[in-house]
Amino acid sequence: MTAREYLAQVRLIDARINNKLAQVSELRELATKATSVLSDIPRGDSPNLQSMESTIIKIVDLEEEVNRNIDGLVDLKREILQVIQHVRTPMYQALLEMRYLGFMTWESIAEAAGYDIRSAYRTHRGALRAVDRVLRDLRTGESTRREEI
Repeated sequence: MTAREYLAQVRLIDARINNKLAQVSELRELATKATSVLSDIPRGDSPNLQSMESTIIKIVDLEEEVNRNIDGLVDLKREILQVIQHVRTPMYQALLEMRYLGFMTWESIAEAAGYDIRSAYRTHRGALRAVDRVLRDLRTGESTRREEI
C-alpha cells in the first residue's frame, strides 16, 4: 500500500459512515410515516404487522454498524496521526494533516501555507515520500527512528 492509499483510507471510511448515517435517517423517516387509510374494503387475511418492528431492527443494526465504523475511523486517524508525527519536516506534517485528516482542498492548503498551488503539490510529493519511508521503517521494525529528510 502506498502512502497516498494509506492516508486516503480516512476519507473513504468517512464517506461510508456519512452514507450509512443518511440511510439511518431515511429509515427513521420511513418508520415515522404512519398513515391510516379508512376504507370499507376489508383488509387482507395476513397484514404485515411486523413491518414497524423490522424497520426498527434495521435502524438499530445500521446504527451499531455506524458506531463500529466510527470507532475504527477514530483508531485509524490516531494511527495516521502517529505516522505523520514520525515525519521530521513540520511543513510536511501540517500539509498531511490538513489534507488527509482535515479534508482541506489544495487551494485552501496552499493559502494556509502561503504557497502557490504548484508548490503545495510539490511539497505534497515530498511529504508522501517521507510517509513512504516512515511506513517502510515501521514495517521493518525501525519505528523508533524519526524520518530524516
